[in-house]
Amino acid sequence: MCVGLSAKVVKVSNGTAIVDASGARRTVSADLIRDLVPGDYVMVHAGCAIAKITDDDDKESDDVMESMFL
Repeated sequence: MCVGLSAKVVKVSNGTAIVDASGARRTVSADLIRDLVPGDYVMVHAGCAIAKITDDDDKESDDVMESMFL
């Protein structure tokens, strides 16, 4: 099973993005998504932002992950 994590985009530059996933900042590839801007939410898998998601999707994803580990 593969798991993608939701994250908020903090910065975009030269095909990469810095994202914040529950306080952990990471640099990921942003090559798969056009028009990515700070403030967008993305699904991240294997070091790549693979899809834009909504703020509601981000909250739902966080809730699911939290329920799995409690």
